[in-house]
Amino acid sequence: MISIYDGKIQGAVFDMDGLMIDTEKLYLKYWKQAAKEFGYDMQDEHVFAIRSLARKYSIPKLKSFFGEDFPTEKVRSRRTELINAHVEKYGIDVKKGLFQLLDYLQSNGILCAVATATPRDRTELYLDKIGARNYFSAVICGDMITNGKPDPDIYLTAAKELSLPPESCAAFEDSPNGITAAYRAGCKVIMIPDQTQPDDELKKIITRVYSSLDQAIDFFWGGV
Repeated sequence: MISIYDGKIQGAVFDMDGLMIDTEKLYLKYWKQAAKEFGYDMQDEHVFAIRSLARKYSIPKLKSFFGEDFPTEKVRSRRTELINAHVEKYGIDVKKGLFQLLDYLQSNGILCAVATATPRDRTELYLDKIGARNYFSAVICGDMITNGKPDPDIYLTAAKELSLPPESCAAFEDSPNGITAAYRAGCKVIMIPDQTQPDDELKKIITRVYSSLDQAIDFFWGGV
């Protein structure tokens, strides 16, 4: 049964890469390296354009950058191999303030979910590696839904799994595509910038911006 929304934030939905874990820098590095191995000069702006973007959107975008012959799946597969090797060797860095915020939410009865474009197997692996899996009542991944970010479906599904209306949920994001998805779902959007800062258009749909996750505890003290 869906809870009646009384204006209070009852749930928190988290993106993963670049928000909870410091992996966007790995995507940036290894997208470019993988593309180079296939003979393509991928730049930072190309990687930024597809952050958190569903595959059905990222594939045509990459082809618009590099041509119809760009081997998106081969490059993506190689990128994943490179990231997996890095994580296996060096582990995963957790973003500042993650566990302070999660502990606060847990102790105050605020339900938490994950909404990430990353596939389920890698999401579960990463959450287990950093010891965060048990904080989340639901984990919704890109390969579990038809329409990924920037469509709202992943946030709508996460809210439904928490038995909460989306407007009673705070959505934590670092990327424009993720922020757009959360906003379209009706969540209160909190941005923790990672690779890029919000532009003027993005600021119009963001409820709050904080430099680290622990600072976002203030949002739950002060409300919207």
